[in-house]
Amino acid sequence: MRNKWTYFTGLLLLLLSTPAGLAAQEASGSAAALDSGNTAWMIVATILVMFMTIPGLALFYGGLVRQKNLLSIIMQCLVLAGVISILWFAFGYSWVFGVAFMEQGHPLGFFIGGFDKLFLHGIGLDTLCGPNIPETLFALFQCMFAIITPALIIGAFAERIKFSGYLLFIVLWSIIVYNPMAHWVWGGGWLQTMGAIDFAGGTVVHVNAGISALVMAILIGKRRGYTARRPTTPHNVAFVFLGATFLWIGWFGFNAGSGLAADGLAANAFLVTHIATAVAVTAWIVIDWIRNKKPTIVGASTAAVAGLVAITPAAGAVDIAGAMAIGATSSIVCFFMVAVVKKKLGYDDSLDAFGVHGIGGIVGSILTGVFATQIITGPEGRQGALFGDFNQLWIQCAATLVTILYSAILTAILFFLVDKIVGIRVSPRVEEEGLDVYEHGETAYN
Repeated sequence: MRNKWTYFTGLLLLLLSTPAGLAAQEASGSAAALDSGNTAWMIVATILVMFMTIPGLALFYGGLVRQKNLLSIIMQCLVLAGVISILWFAFGYSWVFGVAFMEQGHPLGFFIGGFDKLFLHGIGLDTLCGPNIPETLFALFQCMFAIITPALIIGAFAERIKFSGYLLFIVLWSIIVYNPMAHWVWGGGWLQTMGAIDFAGGTVVHVNAGISALVMAILIGKRRGYTARRPTTPHNVAFVFLGATFLWIGWFGFNAGSGLAADGLAANAFLVTHIATAVAVTAWIVIDWIRNKKPTIVGASTAAVAGLVAITPAAGAVDIAGAMAIGATSSIVCFFMVAVVKKKLGYDDSLDAFGVHGIGGIVGSILTGVFATQIITGPEGRQGALFGDFNQLWIQCAATLVTILYSAILTAILFFLVDKIVGIRVSPRVEEEGLDVYEHGETAYN
């Protein structure tokens, strides 16, 4: 009996090892089986990106404001984790990554993918995407990007915005500005088709939010008593440090997770993210030391964020040399914007959302078109001007310019609309005494 069973097993294995047997395995669906390694990594990456907003950004921005406005910053970050998540799974994911409108040639397909994935319709436990990970997990990973992008804008109007006006503006901005931009770059839209490289959100996240931040800072006006040459002193530098380090750690999920697999590309994104940030921090400390005679924690923390921002679009396209160049350039340019240009122009970008995220994103997006290399993108991949492809540099510049214009125009329209409906700026008394008590009925320190 044992001999017969051994013979039968051997014959079955022999059949399965033939081309016909392998084809039968593919037909049975084993070729599309869930990859547990990639799935496990993407779960971790999703957690890390969530960690960037709460508590990372909440502490970073919260430490920079005055004590009386700390809770307002925390609430503005926290509410996004709730509201944007609901909107994302209700229709945002479908608008960005749906395909119905594009397949039908519908005019709305230019702005959104379709309504075919509303509330994750048709997506089950066994629905896979990318390198064989659950599509539900991919949708959740992208949800974290939809949360943190509008949160970055908070830094521009901190300490002077009504919570009701903020919430209405952010909801409309996420729907009308973020979703179309994400569709254009990541969801099969025209910028992606054109060949723009944005591995993890240089244009979609940082340029988009940074330009909106500048527009909001200008339109909402300066804080009471604000003087460009005497910046407001952060109330808790330790919070700033903690927030920056949480962002640095979380950013590994942000960038390395954007390849959607636990592979060499993720490892390279992890590596260049860290190196670019390390160079940015070192360069800023040197500049700060020379110019102001003392290196500061706030400066070094700001530099870390600038380096992280700049490497984001390039993380899947550059090697370590390109990462170092991007990190150094972002630190120098962002320092100049924050320490010189902002003072000369006099706009009150409270926490330098534009000077760091907007400018850092622009630097990173354009330099991706310089330093992208086929060593990372592969033999058929794109490469930058440094390696002879000046067309890629033009594409990066065009994508960056489109993002700037779209974000600026729509943000201005939304500002005036929301200001008309509920109002945006708090009264002078509320601003003087603090948003925490008047807007939320609480104080951070008792």
